Amino acid sequence: MPEIQMPKLSDTMTEGTLVAWKKKKGDQVSAGEVLAEIETDKATMEWESPEDGTLSEIYVEEGGKVNVGGRIAFIGGEGEEAPREKEKEEKEKEPEAKEEEKKKEKPKEEEVKKEEKPEEPKAEEKEKKKAPPPKVEKKEPEAEKRIPAIEKPEEARVKASPVARRIAAELGVDISSVKGTGPEGRVTETDVRAAAKSKPTAPTPSVPAAIKAGESARIQLSGMRKIIAQRLVESLGPVPHFYLTIDVDAGPLMEAREELKSAGESADAAKITVNDFVLKAAVMAAVKVPRVNSSFDGDAFVQYADVDLGIAVAIEDGLLTPVIRAAQDKSLREISELAKDLAHRARNKRMKPEEFQGGTFTVSNLGGMEIDSFSAVINPPQGFILAVGKMTKVPVIDDCDQIGVGHRMSITMSCDHRVIDGALGAEYLKELRHLLENPALLMV
Repeated sequence: MPEIQMPKLSDTMTEGTLVAWKKKKGDQVSAGEVLAEIETDKATMEWESPEDGTLSEIYVEEGGKVNVGGRIAFIGGEGEEAPREKEKEEKEKEPEAKEEEKKKEKPKEEEVKKEEKPEEPKAEEKEKKKAPPPKVEKKEPEAEKRIPAIEKPEEARVKASPVARRIAAELGVDISSVKGTGPEGRVTETDVRAAAKSKPTAPTPSVPAAIKAGESARIQLSGMRKIIAQRLVESLGPVPHFYLTIDVDAGPLMEAREELKSAGESADAAKITVNDFVLKAAVMAAVKVPRVNSSFDGDAFVQYADVDLGIAVAIEDGLLTPVIRAAQDKSLREISELAKDLAHRARNKRMKPEEFQGGTFTVSNLGGMEIDSFSAVINPPQGFILAVGKMTKVPVIDDCDQIGVGHRMSITMSCDHRVIDGALGAEYLKELRHLLENPALLMV
């Protein structure tokens, strides 16, 4: 069986962090069984074993970072052993041995040249009177040349594989201080990583530690946060944003919600929420105004056949956007169930990569966090994103010019002006408002 390599769990992933092993060396594993937790640039997720067999070797300790495609473990069949590190080190040792032989040969060549030179002084003495006196300045470069000559033997004394030297440089470990466990005290990659772990470092907690007055804390970005920062720059920089806002009469939505409750819907574990109405209306409006379901593509724009609805979900370390595929074919209840399931699995690190990639537009709702209104940043290459605020009670004037209490909800549409202009965005929001203020249309 082949070595198990770091999988590419997202379209932008270049390296992964092995957060935790769920199995230990020597355990039997089955294909599909959770083997480890891996942090990608977008989320920390459980990773299932691709093979049946015995976890013979673990090459990456918990907390270690590995490039996509790099080996992390070996799952062997019955009687199968992992490739020996010793054989690998012997191959790596060959080029180093050749270099050492060359270094030994150079001094011998220099000695031979020195032995041949005694006859030359006679010829030089004849021209000594004509030659100008030697310059003192030339001694300085000779002294400088001696310095690396002293340093090189020092480095040569440390026996270490090229991989160990490279890892030591990356982790900032002084390789001369590492005790080797390889053949003849040779320093291996494992020795370097063990030394790096034991080296005292400043803590980098994912949440701020208690800070005393006058002190600050520097918190290292996680892979997800780095990508969020990168994507925001990629979006707000080249994508020309503009914003359209509407206030929706949410009274009919509240009435529809109460009718469902009185009909016994409250006993249902997967009850429909106001947000579910918003998601369904956003999808139906995109079907009515299909031009908005597009993205910019160089000298053209792509108008998608399916409405793949992205749902912004806040998690501990950032934001994920699970996608409901072909949402135009889903009922209100189906969208409600899928949205809850995706959000739950996103927060519990149980999402599959294909479930949060793509999407033709996104809905972000911060109403539950008491936000009145806001503007969201488009997730490229999508053409727009909807930002939904909380439902509020406000004084309203009815058709008879009487003041009463009404419910209003703010929705802001952030548009990519290369794909959606003001008139097209306004047409979409007009259709969205109509659907939300007539929720019976959403339950058909």
